[in-house]
Amino acid sequence: MNGPDSTASADTRFIGHPRGLAILFFTEMWERFGYYGMRALLILYLVAGVEEGGLAYDASAAGSIYALFTSMVYLFGLPGGWIADRLIGQRRAVLLGGILIAAGYYTMAVPAVQAFYTGLAIVVVGTGLLKTNASVIVGQLYAADDERRDAGFSIFYMGINVGALLGPLLCSYLGEKIDWHLGFAAAGVGMTLGTLQYVLGGRLLGDAGLRPSRPETPEAAAALGRQIRTAAGLGFLGTIVAVALFMTGVIRAEPESISNAFGVFLLVVAVVFFGWLFLTGDWTPVERGRLWAILALFLAASFFWGAYEQAGSSLNLFAERATDRMFGDWEFPAGWFQQVPALFVILQAPVFAWLWIRLRRRQPSSPAKFALGLLFVGLGFLVMIAASTAAAGGAKVSPSWLIATYFLHVIGEMCLSPVGLSTVTKLAPARVTGLMMGVWFLASAVGNYLGGRVAGLYETLDLPVLFGVVAAIPIGAAVVLFLLVPAIRRLMAGVH
Repeated sequence: MNGPDSTASADTRFIGHPRGLAILFFTEMWERFGYYGMRALLILYLVAGVEEGGLAYDASAAGSIYALFTSMVYLFGLPGGWIADRLIGQRRAVLLGGILIAAGYYTMAVPAVQAFYTGLAIVVVGTGLLKTNASVIVGQLYAADDERRDAGFSIFYMGINVGALLGPLLCSYLGEKIDWHLGFAAAGVGMTLGTLQYVLGGRLLGDAGLRPSRPETPEAAAALGRQIRTAAGLGFLGTIVAVALFMTGVIRAEPESISNAFGVFLLVVAVVFFGWLFLTGDWTPVERGRLWAILALFLAASFFWGAYEQAGSSLNLFAERATDRMFGDWEFPAGWFQQVPALFVILQAPVFAWLWIRLRRRQPSSPAKFALGLLFVGLGFLVMIAASTAAAGGAKVSPSWLIATYFLHVIGEMCLSPVGLSTVTKLAPARVTGLMMGVWFLASAVGNYLGGRVAGLYETLDLPVLFGVVAAIPIGAAVVLFLLVPAIRRLMAGVH
């Protein structure tokens, strides 16, 4: 795999950063336009009645489907990172991913249940290829000691959220007010535009991500061949086991049953992967210590995303069912609340980018930033306890409750998410950077799964209790992480 491109690393033509960052900014912007536009519709489409053009699931089934899809989107970052590292390189992986994502949204635009689920599956595979590897290429635009690095990831993250702002605005209006499938089609148009500009601006990326890691010895080539055969064998075996479980009735063809099985699978994947990583890798002592640090940050990020990703599930249902959305005589789409976090990120990202550069070596360490992220996402749900109490008995509450919650969540997000992307690229051994970025997105998979399953309790658990539990977990995790910061910093071996 390529290291930092020396020409790109010395470039300052994009507001003080390499021009290639602009290409990746817009690629991710359009990818997130489609994803968040579609996600703003997803659970609402699943629970909408047949007469409204929806699938008429209850909240439990809809939450199960939402959990399965959103977690698989991030889980597929693991094979997506490996394929790029070993077989096709990050640049080709991003291109192929963009093509698949657009095709998936266009498939969802076909008004048939089979097309809807097929489209979701295609989007999962495409996102696994694109999202992990676009972040890796950003890291390769900078030298490891370049002080612009965290700021560059914050700018890149702002691009993500420009898309997350625009996607729900258009897709929610088209989907909720006109036709659900028209909203899905708009997501596909966005990804098409992103893929086109990525192809046209590829020369600005230099050599970053252009080639996969090539085996340097015959032994390494043989090891790669064994990995490919093992991966293929495991995929085939997994397919056979899944078919057998369905045929014997162990897993029923129902959303809750499939999602429960996937939750067990997700846990097994995380345990087996980290076990394999620590037991089979030929790591130096410094690399092994840094891998332990990545594991600690992985757990923290899983708790964070489990709370934060309620935005598209339980908080989206709260926006539709318990929030006053009247603007004069017109009721605006519930999905428009999905723009609020993105708007706050766009406003806050330049501030945080400036702050990290301003503080330089005096800024908090990455583990401390993670702890702050957990704290603020928990505080946001303390607001939701009050909001849901005010909404008891069917009353509609002011939008300011959700807006305040999202404001606190985004402070936490800016402390954790762009910093997490940057930290993993610095801590990961160079020969497995793409794979380790997949591990970072595995934390998002776990969090998204938990977030979707919590939404399944929306109709069966008192909302103040539900939101209280969601608040307590990240706040407790933040306290533990603050206590562990010195130990984790020692494991990071000089990476700040």
